[in-house]
Formats: sequence, C-alpha cells, structure tokens
Amino acid sequence: MTTELSQCKRGWSTKNSLVLWIYEDLYTETLHRHHNRFCLALALAAFPIVTANEEVPAVHQDSWGDFWLFRFLVNAAGYASIVVPGFLLIQYFKKKNYLETGRGICFPVIKSCVFGNEAKSVHQDDTLLAARNETVESSTARQFFKLLFCATGLQISYLTWGVLQERVMTRTYGATESDPGEKFKDSQFLVFMNRILACTVAGLYCALIKQPRHGAPMYKYSFASLSNILSSWCQYEALKYISFPTQVLAKASKVIPVMLMGKLVSRKSYEYWEYLTAALISVGVSMFLLSSSHDKHLSTVTTFSGVVLLAGYIVFDSFTSNWQDALFTYKMSSVQMMFGVNVFSCLFTVGSLLEQGALLESVRFMARHSEFAAHAVLLSVCSAFGQLFIFYTINQFGAAVFTIIMTLRQAFAILLSCLIYGHAVTVVGGLGVAVVFTALFLRVYARSRMKKRAKKVPVEGTVQKV
Repeated sequence: MTTELSQCKRGWSTKNSLVLWIYEDLYTETLHRHHNRFCLALALAAFPIVTANEEVPAVHQDSWGDFWLFRFLVNAAGYASIVVPGFLLIQYFKKKNYLETGRGICFPVIKSCVFGNEAKSVHQDDTLLAARNETVESSTARQFFKLLFCATGLQISYLTWGVLQERVMTRTYGATESDPGEKFKDSQFLVFMNRILACTVAGLYCALIKQPRHGAPMYKYSFASLSNILSSWCQYEALKYISFPTQVLAKASKVIPVMLMGKLVSRKSYEYWEYLTAALISVGVSMFLLSSSHDKHLSTVTTFSGVVLLAGYIVFDSFTSNWQDALFTYKMSSVQMMFGVNVFSCLFTVGSLLEQGALLESVRFMARHSEFAAHAVLLSVCSAFGQLFIFYTINQFGAAVFTIIMTLRQAFAILLSCLIYGHAVTVVGGLGVAVVFTALFLRVYARSRMKKRAKKVPVEGTVQKV
C-alpha cells in the first residue's frame, strides 16, 4: 500500500498530492488504532475476570471524593466549623465572668448553655432502684406482660433497624432490566435523619412528662454528641466494606475498648471475670473473622477499610458511654440526656451537610426513589422508639434484663441477615459466634451474682462494671 501511494504521488499534480497525503495519514492512524485496541485487550485480559453473578464493589467504582477517609475529613471539617466558634464563645463568656455581670433577654439561654446549674445529684442507679422497687408490688402477671412488651418492642425496633440498615447501605435503588440502579452513598444524611426524629420524640416526651430540674451546662452534651455522630457514621460506612454479621460481632466486642477507656478516662477498676469474658469475646470474634474463605461473595469479604471503620465505631462509642456516665452525675433523666445529645447532633450534621451541599443532593435522591425515602423514615422511627424502649426497660427491670434481651437481639440479627441477604457462615465462624454470646451471658450472670453478694456484705471501695 505504501509503494502504491509513492507511485501515485510522483505522477499526480501538486494540487492532488495534498489529498493523497491526508489519505496516507488516515491509513497510518487506522493501523495505530488497531494496534492500541489489541494492547488494550491484552491489558484487560491481565485483570481477574468478574463473572455475571458477581458485583464489583462500589468502593472500586467511585472516585476518590467518595473514599471514606476523604468523606470523614470533610465531615470533621464541617463539625470543626461549628465547634471552634462555639468553644471560643464559651471561653469568652467564662473569662468575662458573664454569670455575675450578664443581663438581658439572652442571659437565661447563655447561663443554661455555658454554666448550667452546677448542683449535682446522687448517681442515677439510686433513682432507678427506687423506681423498680415500686414495681415489685405489682402482680406477677402484670410484670410478665410488661417484660413481654419491652422485649417485643426492643426486638422489633432493632431487628427492623438492622435489616433496613443493611438494605440501604449495600443494595441499589431504581434497578431495572436495562438500568443497574444507584446506591445511596451519604451516611451522614442517614445519621441526620435518625437524630432529628430522636430529638423530636425526646423533646415531646420531656414536654408531656414531668422531668427533674436540669442541671448540666448544655455545651457538655456536645462532646457525647460529636463522638456519637462519628460512631454512627463509621457504623453505616463500614457496611460498604464488611458484612452485617461481622459488624454485629464487633459491637458485641466493644466491651473491651469500653474497659480500656474506663481505665484511661475514669480510672475505673474491674473484676477478674470481666477480663476473662472480654478475652473470650476476643477469641470468638477472631474465630469468626479468620474463618472467612476466599471464595465467598464479595459483600462478605472483610477489608482493611472495614476493620478501621469498625475500630473507629468502637472507640467513639466507648467514649460516648463513658462521657454520658459522667454527665449523669448532674440532675437529669435518660430522656433529657437523649434530647440534649440529639440537639447537638442535629446542629452538627445539618451544618456539615449544608456546607457540603449534600443535603439537597440526598433530598433529590429521596425524591427519585420513594422506596429509599420509606426505608430512611422507618429506619429513623425504629432508632428513636428503640431508645425509648431502652430507657423504659432499664427503668422497670434493670440493666441485667436489658442486656439479656439485647444479646438475644444480636443473635437474631445475625440469623436474619444470613437468611435475607445470603451471608455464608462456616463451622468455625459459627463456633466463634457461640463463644461470643456465651461470654456475654456469662457476664450477665456474674454481674447479677456480684450484685446479690454486694447487698449481703458491704464492700469497701467501689468497683465499676462495664
């Protein structure tokens, strides 16, 4: 072909030679294009083949802007834009001695937010014990139906919440035969939805039912709120990388960092059986995680990012529980605590969402997919009323009964997830799950025995329990 072109060019005029040069360039370009396609085919063949039945994780399809670490830093920057000015204002009012010099319409609000009522009360356990003693006089049948009501409410609320959580974070919406659909990516919006409904429910409860006079400075709720937001965000985000059963077992093992945080933050001491059961939980979780086989479905593969997010969830949640325990030294009820924490949670999340422009984007996603809107609302309803069931159960029957109910709920949640979403659990993994829940029930039994012994023989020095 090149020889023919050369002969034609020598015989043709200068006017026609331009056309032939263009033709030659096009021919050369065509050869290069075919060569590039061949190289591209070889490059694609070098990658592992994904069958039609397998899904490519969304993590590998998204841009770096959707990577969890980037989103975490962006969210943290949004929270900092609210926390830093608030911190400076609090320091200003304290330095100015506003409690002594302040006047005007804003004085009660600033006093409540910055200074509060510094009088502290006896620990919450005494109030709960007195309330439970009143219920002992009621009939056995009435107590049984109350317990059945609490257990049913907790199971329905949190089992539905767990199933919906996995559905929202791991499945697509709007999928058709021609369109694969789209996944919802913004975990922070789900946190905001949960918190705003919980804040509304707690606010109505406090308005309708008489509560003790509030004593804590409002700003102190912001610490627990911030750690609670981050723990919830890590919890939602982790489901993009790990299976729901793995997440449930990690929650069961959070007693270990709670003990460590109690040692570091509150200088608490623990009994030998608490260390023993914590070690058993660690062994059981390790058995479950290490039993993962390589030929599992991609949604059940535990990745490094998932482990990091789970660790973040456990650390933030441990700080939240310890900080709330310290706040209960002020005069407040559990519902007041719920309201105070959720007020700041709404403030932080809506501020961050507006700064990123993610609030409107999430609302548009809800408008496009009515199924997602229903799931998000039901998820928030289950979370809000589940918290009320928690407070009522502890108030009526104590922490031991509540822990048994919630431990059973975790076992049912793993079973439901495996049945609905097809997660495979090996024999070793099943044994690991059994070890974890055996250790949890041993903790409940040992704790109840210790409380009975403490009533008979007063012991010097308080030993804190997780």
